[in-house]
Amino acid sequence: MIKIEDQITSLIESYEEEIIQLSDRIWDIPETRFQEFESFKILSNFLEEKGFIVERGVGDIETAFTATFGQGGPNIGILGEFDALSGLSQRAGSPVREPIIENGNGHGCGHNLLGTAGIAAALAVKDLIEQGKITGTIKYFGCPGEEGGSGKTYMVRDGVFDGIDAALTWHPNSYTGIFSFSSLANYQVYFSFEGKAAHAANSPHLGRSALDAVELMNVGVNYLREHIISEAKVHYAITNSGGASPNVVQSDAEVLYLIRAPQLKDVEAIYQRVVNIAEGAALMTGTKLTVKFNKACSNYIPNHTLNVLMDEKLQQFGLPTYNNEEMEYAKAMAKTITSEEVEAAVIDAEKLSAYTVSEEFYSADSPFFTEIIPYVKNREVMQGSTDVGDVSWIVPTAQFFTTCFVAGTPLHTWQLVSQGKTSLAHKGLIYASKVLAATAVDLFDNPQLIDDAKKELLKQVGDGYQNPLPADLRPSAM
Repeated sequence: MIKIEDQITSLIESYEEEIIQLSDRIWDIPETRFQEFESFKILSNFLEEKGFIVERGVGDIETAFTATFGQGGPNIGILGEFDALSGLSQRAGSPVREPIIENGNGHGCGHNLLGTAGIAAALAVKDLIEQGKITGTIKYFGCPGEEGGSGKTYMVRDGVFDGIDAALTWHPNSYTGIFSFSSLANYQVYFSFEGKAAHAANSPHLGRSALDAVELMNVGVNYLREHIISEAKVHYAITNSGGASPNVVQSDAEVLYLIRAPQLKDVEAIYQRVVNIAEGAALMTGTKLTVKFNKACSNYIPNHTLNVLMDEKLQQFGLPTYNNEEMEYAKAMAKTITSEEVEAAVIDAEKLSAYTVSEEFYSADSPFFTEIIPYVKNREVMQGSTDVGDVSWIVPTAQFFTTCFVAGTPLHTWQLVSQGKTSLAHKGLIYASKVLAATAVDLFDNPQLIDDAKKELLKQVGDGYQNPLPADLRPSAM
């Protein structure tokens, strides 16, 4: 009898050429949050042509969709992303900084890989359902706007994930292991100040500077940093400085704040203090303050039951191997990665594994990390945020990292964009799709695992889930 892992490998490999082409097409058209119109069309049409029932525009987001096959339970979801980042345009396969379009977009977080690996897994599961090997429903979620948009948080709020028994996903990285971290919850909020224009030399006393208000607010928040919990982070960007002329008292200015902390209650408490500072800045400058929520997401809840299962699949399929040509390219790319960046990745790996990574994990002789990070249940918090967090509050959720790039390649960099259309990334994509499919199949075959995962989640959520988005907030491109 053919083992199910071998069947999955055979099915995935039968789609390999199509899936790699699909990933490369998404790489070629990098679209940022909630503007992924062409990527959305390509991916949703592809799944529809493969026999999935596709629903578009879910969650009141034009570029969000679901693709469903099968009937009855269990109902397993696979999460996919496909948005890019601004300012990271880069020629594929080049070991030097070489933008295709100056200041253009680029897939600096590997979402061209993330979304298409999920599609490959969904296709393999669909084939097994058609063959009568498993019964139930597989549902792929096309999730836009992860980068700065919290698309999944909107989708959760609007009930898109209702009825799912377990959710599976992954993320490209320079190492392989289970995503056992929690993450930081966050709010992203615009603070706009309206003042009064005046001639900056002749009659400055008649003006009320909105830019002064922004600067005073920023100074106040910088002083606040000392008096918030050490795990919290506050970032800002001045999105409107009021114009380019220094001889005008700026009548309008705006700053965008991103507030992160391990729990939403901590984010909310810090946010209220930031609002007080903004109101104080408006009072000091005689300007009018407008506060506009932009997005938010909850912290991620790892599910140990699902993580154990997913780790088994990571081990079963094993790390990719590379030919001589790939190794030469990888070595050239590795020269662009600093020792500090490699060290930061090693530290992340150590945290993931509760400091059980072996000395053989990284060697200066190899451009790749050479071992799968051991899985342990831990309480570490990732110093970043993901809208997968909101899904994890309502559905048992598991995710993992897979090696797609040379050791230490930081996310959101030109080096990652460069590698994202190469065979290094493609091999990681195919590996990830096998792990996703095999994990899903085990859940179809063993409903007790789903029950155990749901009981675990119920204990973790305590008083329950509250979506962090205001009820009337709709997704926006900026």
